[in-house]
Amino acid sequence: MPPSSTATIAVLLPCYNEAATIAQVVANFRAELPEATIYVFDNNSRDDSARLARQAGAIVRTVPRQGKGNVVRRMFADIEADAYLMADADLTYDHTRARDLLAPVLAGEADTVIGTRQGGGRAAYPAGHRFGNRLFNLIVGRMFGQGLADIFSGYRAFSYRFAKSFPAHSEGFEIETEMSIFILEQRIPFQEIPTAYGVRPAGSQSKLSTYRDGLRILFTILRLFKESRPMAFFSSIALLCLLLSLGLGIPVISDWLRTGTVERLPTAILSSGLGILAVVIFLAGLMLDSVARAYRETRHLRYLNVPPRRE
Repeated sequence: MPPSSTATIAVLLPCYNEAATIAQVVANFRAELPEATIYVFDNNSRDDSARLARQAGAIVRTVPRQGKGNVVRRMFADIEADAYLMADADLTYDHTRARDLLAPVLAGEADTVIGTRQGGGRAAYPAGHRFGNRLFNLIVGRMFGQGLADIFSGYRAFSYRFAKSFPAHSEGFEIETEMSIFILEQRIPFQEIPTAYGVRPAGSQSKLSTYRDGLRILFTILRLFKESRPMAFFSSIALLCLLLSLGLGIPVISDWLRTGTVERLPTAILSSGLGILAVVIFLAGLMLDSVARAYRETRHLRYLNVPPRRE
């Protein structure tokens, strides 16, 4: 589908205490996309972020419930546009690539485009963040059968169909992980475009906690894997229980064959219980797999029922 000259574009900027950068970010996207409407979703900022965004020409919306995931949910629910461009309000993303990200969406070639971060060095990417990014990219790729280059990128373009069918549940920074897994699980047409990643300017501080948010992201990945691949998830637990059962039970059986008596009765009971538990967990995974398949098909039908472009 060729891009429409009358297509409406919304630039979505989540914002929390970004007074040092928000005005420049709005000005940059205004210069790059003069036809777009720029929205700043202020998430209880304690500085002048909202006032400065309005002065720069953005439409400011307030999201009282704290967390980036809550902001994204409100963005997609409230804003109507043919294409959406989301970026952080910290001047780290390259605004000159905005049209490159939007082009596949407007042409109907993809429902989402991810700006994969390049460069920036240690100042932009602390060692902990760099290691975590690589590790989680690898985990998601292994669990869901296909990897993305940068599951944590906050620089993304979306179609109307994606925005209105994405069931956002995350509350915090794990929202990008949820989006990435939704893309892989539902086989959403996507593209990845390398974009420069810069250093936050003086006075701007990252809101991401390496360990706290890293654990939340890990739990989100495990939760989504359990919900979308219950057979694999519960089979792994069942296999672990079975191995423990065999490890404890084989010596007991060996003693019984040699002496004709069960001398370690508690161990025998524990081994039997673990074996029974392994069977129960496996059967639970088998039943939940049917439920997950039906839910996955329902979500895909919901995605298909949303028109690719708003009429």
